[in-house]
Amino acid sequence: MDVRAYNRKAWDREVEIGNPWTVPVGPEVITAARRGEWQIVLTPTIPVPRAWFGELRGAAVLCLASGGGQQGPILAAAGARVTVLDNSPRQLAADRSVAGREGLAIETLEGDMADLSAFPPASFDLVVNPVSTIFVPDVLPVWAEVARVLRPGGGLIAGFTNPMVYLFDADLDEQGTLEVRYRLPYSDLTDLEPERRAQRMEVGEPLEFSHSLEALIGGQLRTGLVLVDFFEDTWQETALGRRAPIFFATRALKPPLPPG
Repeated sequence: MDVRAYNRKAWDREVEIGNPWTVPVGPEVITAARRGEWQIVLTPTIPVPRAWFGELRGAAVLCLASGGGQQGPILAAAGARVTVLDNSPRQLAADRSVAGREGLAIETLEGDMADLSAFPPASFDLVVNPVSTIFVPDVLPVWAEVARVLRPGGGLIAGFTNPMVYLFDADLDEQGTLEVRYRLPYSDLTDLEPERRAQRMEVGEPLEFSHSLEALIGGQLRTGLVLVDFFEDTWQETALGRRAPIFFATRALKPPLPPG
């Protein structure tokens, strides 16, 4: 099936039902960002360290699969030249709404995070990617494209769901019970029981896919990026999240060109 088309509609639905990752920031957040008081999260609770951004003012930043009127407008208000690419038209509409309300210059583009062919090589100083690679079946093309569009010396900041989450029955986990049910890597299309998959798709829930740590971290390294920092985060609303960090974030850099 066309996963991208299905998840586009699914995330438009998430906007309708008020998923927290689709709620745009308010004017007070933008006002604070303009005076240098800002932070963003790519995982549920821990703000990304400010040192990870480098010099933001004037930097060309790609907010990758990052629509929703949150990270992009904050970074634009902090002085970056922001482009937001997302699969969901309604998520992108939120960024345009905040930009219009606040007088921010933000470019928006509907597209596939694994296809950045709209951008020439070395277009961006920074790529910011919140937890979103769980919505694509193959993460390796994403890293290849990110490495291509980053300038030498540029960085990738990305958030992830720990793959171990997908070992467990998600419905039982939400009820406070942990039951190992699946093998990794996991796919909603091939591993979830057909009846449960049909039920979720009937109501329009996004399709999810786990990826190995080798693909998530090793995949970045194999494009030539260099991992320079890492932190873990958790989520107290699930049984597993109350027992272990179930999210993490990485910072990777594209090596600068050699002198001469």
